[in-house]
Order: sequence, then C-alpha cells, then structure tokens
Amino acid sequence: MIEISKSNGLRGRIKVPGDKSISHRSVMLGAIASGVTRVSGFLNGADCISTINCFRAMGVDIEFDGGTGVKIHGAGLHGLKAPDKVLDCGNSGTTTRIMSGLLTGQDFKSTVTGDASIRKRPMKRIMTPLKEMGADIISADGNDCAPLIISPSKLHGIEYRSPVASAQVKSSILMAALYAEGQTVITEPALSRDHTELMLSAMGADITTNKTSVTIKPGNVLYPQDITVPGDISSAAYFIGAALIVPDSDIVIENVGINPTRAGIIKVFRDMGGDIELTGERKSAGEMVADVRVKTSKLHGIEISGDIIPTLIDELPLIAVAAALSEGTTTIKDAAELKVKESDRIRLVTENLTAMGADIEARDDGFIINGRVGTSGLHGTVIEDSLDHRIAMSFSVAGLAAEGVTVISHPECVSISYPEFYRDLRLTSGIIP
Repeated sequence: MIEISKSNGLRGRIKVPGDKSISHRSVMLGAIASGVTRVSGFLNGADCISTINCFRAMGVDIEFDGGTGVKIHGAGLHGLKAPDKVLDCGNSGTTTRIMSGLLTGQDFKSTVTGDASIRKRPMKRIMTPLKEMGADIISADGNDCAPLIISPSKLHGIEYRSPVASAQVKSSILMAALYAEGQTVITEPALSRDHTELMLSAMGADITTNKTSVTIKPGNVLYPQDITVPGDISSAAYFIGAALIVPDSDIVIENVGINPTRAGIIKVFRDMGGDIELTGERKSAGEMVADVRVKTSKLHGIEISGDIIPTLIDELPLIAVAAALSEGTTTIKDAAELKVKESDRIRLVTENLTAMGADIEARDDGFIINGRVGTSGLHGTVIEDSLDHRIAMSFSVAGLAAEGVTVISHPECVSISYPEFYRDLRLTSGIIP
C-alpha cells in the first residue's frame, strides 16, 4: 500500500525505463537471428523477464546483467529446441500472443500459458488467422484463452484483413509468416504500433509496408543487431500527464521514443492545450527519439476516437484522469479494447474516478467525462487497481492533484512495466515516503 498526497509541483529531469514493446521484440527476434544480438536500455520489468525465461526454456543462451544490458545468442530461424516444461508468460499478453505465432512454425509441440489474468484474455484474435495459415493451435480449456497447445504443422501465407488494429495480432501473424510458404499480407483498420516491422526490416527480412498493410515473404536468415531501446513513451506518459495537471510543474523526460504509431498521447495532450515541447529529435536504431519538456497547462475537453486510438490505447486511463481535471467535456470512444486488457479498464477507470468525485459515464467503447477544475476537483480515496499496472500508475497521478490522501492498494504491480515508478515519482514530486 502507498499513500499519495497533493503535490506542489513536479520538477527536474528524469529518464524512464526502456520501451517494453521493443524490449520484448529484441529478445524474440534476437533468439531466431543467426548470431549475437546486443541490447542496451532493455526494460528490466516482469513482463520482459517472462519473455527471456520462455526463450531460455527453448535453448537460447541469453546473458542478462540485471540492469539494461542483454546479449542474445541467436539460434537461427530453425534452431529453437523443444521446451521440457510449459512456457509461462506471466502477466504478459505480448509474450503470449506474439510468441504463439512464432511457435506455430516450429517442429516441436509446446504449451503456452500465463497467470490468472492471461488465462482470461482473448486469444481467438490470433488463433483465427494462425489457423487460416494452417497452424495447429488449440485452447486447452476450449474457451479461446490460454493455455494454448501448439503442435507442428505446415504453414502457408494468407491475406488477412484484421478486424482490430492490434500490434500483438499483427506481430503474431508476422512471426508465423517467417515459416510459411508464400507471402503473407496483413491489413488493419488503422495502423497499430510498427516496432515488429521496423526490427524485422533491420534484421534483413523481406518485408514492406503500405499505409495500413504489411507484406512479408519467408526467408532463411535474420541478421543480429545492436539495439538501443529508447525510453518507453507509455511510461513517460504518467510524468507528462502529472506535469500538465499539477500546478507549478516543469519537467524534462529524456530519451523518449516518439514513434508515430505510439505517440498519440503527445498529440492528444497538445490538442487539449498541453504545453509539451520535443527537443533533440533524432533517430536511434530506426526509432524516433526526443527529450520531452512539459509544463503545467490549462487543459480543455476534446473528442478522442478513430485512428488515433491504437496509438495511445495504454494511455487512455491516464487521459481520462487528466480529462476529469480539464474544462469542458472529453469523449473517448472506439476503445472497447480497454475491456480486455489486464483488467476491464473501462470499469475500473469509471469506478475509481467516480469515487474521487469526477463526473464520468462509462460507454461500451469508452467514456464521457465532464471536467471539474479548481475547488470542485478530485479528492483522495482508496483505489481499486485489480493488480493492473496502468490503473495503479494513472491513479497515482490523480493522487498528486487530488485533495486529501489517495491510497494505491497494490503498488507492487507497477513492476510489470516500470519497477522504479514510485522512486521517480518521489524524486520529481517529493510527496511519497
């Protein structure tokens, strides 16, 4: 349990942990490359450690220094070995879905599972296209959830029009396509994050993109890379949001990845009136990076919907918190995906903000939030986080702007993506013991 009180302002310069999405992919693709992939800035969080453990179980030699350095001795496309145990993905949906696609192309049988949350999350979205490719993948309990049992099969390329814009779905298919006969084309309703495409291209895969479509042809070799992982914009988002809503704040978050498929949070907060400056924009290992300076701002409500949703789906709980302290009405829609994350985030955001005094209405695909500012703002309460790291961090930010004390019941859950979150929050805001 952590108690958070109102802050007098966030100050200073910080670096957030490495990007979780890129860290996962560096291990998965490094494991099937031919040679040694060296990674710096790796996220030492529980989800990414789950990925390392799964590939170690398949015979991949991975040296991890316990900090941000990882060396992956790639086994090649066809060098993975049959695990002698069930592959446990912990709480990581990314590991579960993307690795399952890769496993459909192996010549051994495997079982993939995770914690109680993972065993409730929908896997049909990857099973459907993988089965179209010829994969032998079944849900052990017959409920389209993990555990997933994957047996050897002969794969063929497909043209797949995905009903959801999901990088996990797209990446799962791309992994399988490396082992399929013929090319595979995936088209999304909107462009989801493209880290897999960028890394595959850098490693020599025959892959091309055109708007919301990606085409990949199978190949024989992926070449190892030296990968520098930028700071995770999903982690930086909490300090961006906090600095915007807490009076007298002025902070700089260094070396943040601003990949356009991930940086919707910057556009939305700017559209709401946020004072956000990007400096030193540069490219690192194919990814755009910048330092982000944020100052307290007077925010106003907007509508958030459509193609921008996939670029900020993980940040929507935080945006809802900021909207509750903005002038006017904010409408968030086209975000039904929030209900099938680590928790039902539509329910938790609505219930927790209501408990803090916000005027918020849940919808099937989002929220309507009537902002309250000044003396009619938020007040502290005990937050139901359901062990969801993004809920815990979003409402920690809310606590910095609320009157009274806000209690985060399970602060340890932030280790999934940001183990040092409360240390960094204390350093910038000075309010957490």
